[in-house]
Amino acid sequence: MNNIAQAIWVEMLKARRSKMPLFTALGFSLVPLACGFFMIVLKDPELARRVGLISAKAHMLAGAADWPTFLGLLAQSTIGGIILFGLIASWVFGREYSDRTVKDLLALPTSRSAIVLAKFVVVAAWSAALTVMICLVGLGVGAAVALPPVSAETFWQGTITIAVSAGLTIAIITPIAFFASAGHGYLAPMGVAMLALLLAQVIAAAGWGEYFPWSIPALYVKGENLGTVSYVIIILTSVAGITGTLIWWELADQTH
Repeated sequence: MNNIAQAIWVEMLKARRSKMPLFTALGFSLVPLACGFFMIVLKDPELARRVGLISAKAHMLAGAADWPTFLGLLAQSTIGGIILFGLIASWVFGREYSDRTVKDLLALPTSRSAIVLAKFVVVAAWSAALTVMICLVGLGVGAAVALPPVSAETFWQGTITIAVSAGLTIAIITPIAFFASAGHGYLAPMGVAMLALLLAQVIAAAGWGEYFPWSIPALYVKGENLGTVSYVIIILTSVAGITGTLIWWELADQTH
C-alpha cells in the first residue's frame, strides 16, 4: 500500500512539473466558451442573421438559450474526452518510452503493478479534475451570458449528467493506456482513440451503439434508455484495459 501511495505521489509530481496539465486545462476550457457562444447566437436574433450558418448550426445542436440546453452541451462535450482523456493516458504511460525512462522506472524497488495502478489513478484524477473545471467555468460562462434562471434541481440534474458521462468516458480509456505501453509511445494510442471515436459514431448510427463501449456515453447523454448490459460492457472494457496493461508491464521484455 505504501508503495502505491509513493508511486502515486511520484506520478503526480511528474505531471505537476510538466506543461501537460496547463495545456489540457486550456484545451478543455474552450468547451464552455464555445457553448456560451452558441447561447449568445441563440439569444440574439440579429446576430444570428449576421452569422447565418453558425446560427443554423447552433439551432441544430442546441435549440434554446437556457440552462438545460447549455448543461446538455457541456455533457456532450465530455464525450470528446475520449480524445482528451486518451491524450492524458497516452502521455502518462507513453512518456516513459519516449523519454527512455522506462528501464530506470522498472529498476526502482516498487512493483510494476503499483506503478501501473498509480498511473491509472493519476489519469482518472486528472480527467475528473478537468471535468470539474469545465463545470465551474461553465457556470461562470452561463452567468455571464445571462441565461434565464432555473431551479436548483435543473442544475443538479445537469451536473449529474455531466459527471456520469465523464465517468463513463474515463472508464473506457483504459485500453488506450495498454496501446501506449505496447506501442512504446504516443502515436498508437492516439490512433486507437480517434478510431474508437469514429467507430462510436458509425456504430451508434447503425443502431448497435448500446453494445459498443465508446458509443455508450453519447447515448447516455442523449437520454437513451440503456440496459444493464451497456454498463456491464463499460465495466468489462475498463477492467480489460487495466488488466492488459498490468500484464504487459509485468511480462513484456522492456528493452526500450
